[in-house]
Amino acid sequence: MSDTPPLPRERRRTTKGLRPLPVLARDLVAQVKRLAAAEFALFKAEMSAKAKEAGVGVGLLVGALVFGFFALAALVTTAVLAFALIVPAWLAALIVAGILLVLAGIAILIGVLTLKKVPPIIPEETMTSLSDDLSALKGDRA
Repeated sequence: MSDTPPLPRERRRTTKGLRPLPVLARDLVAQVKRLAAAEFALFKAEMSAKAKEAGVGVGLLVGALVFGFFALAALVTTAVLAFALIVPAWLAALIVAGILLVLAGIAILIGVLTLKKVPPIIPEETMTSLSDDLSALKGDRA
């Protein structure tokens, strides 16, 4: 019999087939880089989609402004001259200006309502994914 005591249980395990610590550290760094790149790509895609949705409302507002400007330039003259045949010229100009302001107000209301329908700009999917990644790094099981 041998007079050396048996090895403790944790020292009996073999390291055969296991990768060395430097290799594991290198793999960890590579996986963290891939994870960060994937999270950034998700963030970019989500924010791009939200920006496109907001662009529709902004486009409507710009369209309303352009319409208001050209309507003011083209119709004011015609309408004032037409009303001036019925009422004094100053009253004709006032009536036409009131009509144009009502049209511009309606366009602004439609644009604002469209912008209110746009979801918050917070990247929710990215935040959820980052939270899941953090939980996984902490070792929490879902």
